[in-house]
Amino acid sequence: MKRLTHRCLLTLAGSLFATSLLTSNVMAADPAQCQAVRMGVVNWTDVIATSGMAQVLLDDLGYQVKQTSAAQQIIFAGIRDNRLDLFLGYWKPAMDKNIEPFVSAGQLKVMSPPSLNDAQATLAVPQYVADAGLKTFADIARFKDKLGGRIYGIESGSGANATIQKMIDSNQFGLGGFKLVESGEAGMLAAVERATKRNEYVVFVGWKPHPMNINMKIAYLTGSEDVYGPNEGAATVSFVTAPDYAQRCPNVDRLLQNLTFTSAQESALMVPIMARKTPEEVARQWLKDHPQDLQRWLAGVTTFDGKDAIKAVQVASSQ
Repeated sequence: MKRLTHRCLLTLAGSLFATSLLTSNVMAADPAQCQAVRMGVVNWTDVIATSGMAQVLLDDLGYQVKQTSAAQQIIFAGIRDNRLDLFLGYWKPAMDKNIEPFVSAGQLKVMSPPSLNDAQATLAVPQYVADAGLKTFADIARFKDKLGGRIYGIESGSGANATIQKMIDSNQFGLGGFKLVESGEAGMLAAVERATKRNEYVVFVGWKPHPMNINMKIAYLTGSEDVYGPNEGAATVSFVTAPDYAQRCPNVDRLLQNLTFTSAQESALMVPIMARKTPEEVARQWLKDHPQDLQRWLAGVTTFDGKDAIKAVQVASSQ
């Protein structure tokens, strides 16, 4: 009888130990060092929109997100130097030259598959300019006078601008006498909007997803000879992390793997942001209006402390 009791006690102790381990695992979806999520953000509305969505979801799951706005090279270096964890806006191929040294050195990881696979980035003109005959890259030089010898780019140091400058420096498409006008996204679009109001000619960096495709009648130039990548600037957008981030923070990594979009979805998210709503407000409204996306994005994800992720976000959104 005493031997049986001893065995029972051993069995009970083993069960309690196993239960303790199981409970510990459930309550620790990610290690404590993963709770702070340091996110780099470039000042592009599509990246602001997706980063805002990620921040709202992570905040609701019990993480503490800090966004740092900077140029892409600074963000890549920040991930390399362990000052940042994530970047949700690597446009391929536009950013290839800037990111390649970091990837080759194993200093950051490009997540796969892409978060967006139907993007496009190339030079564009207002539709009335295309109707007048400026339809290809080779046509730009013919309209140099009407264009004022300018091609409008985005922020200094971007891959899109580097491509324009390379064409100018090599006189590709006869662009040797042109000047690249560098500014941020907002500055470039303001210049394009002024030109269209005056019915003036302008050539600029265009892309989708973006409200410019909704708010303005534009045409993407063809005949690019793949300077912006195959298929006239067809592009993808991927997330970037530290090389070992998936192993260190698997729960956040799972959310990032799930967080995919279409160009139509991102364009819709961007419209209210450009109308001066905050990315957080837009994200919360989207989650309320699109419960199917919430289910898809949080599949297999828990809160930071291992609880029901969908319930946590729904509770936060209802407050």
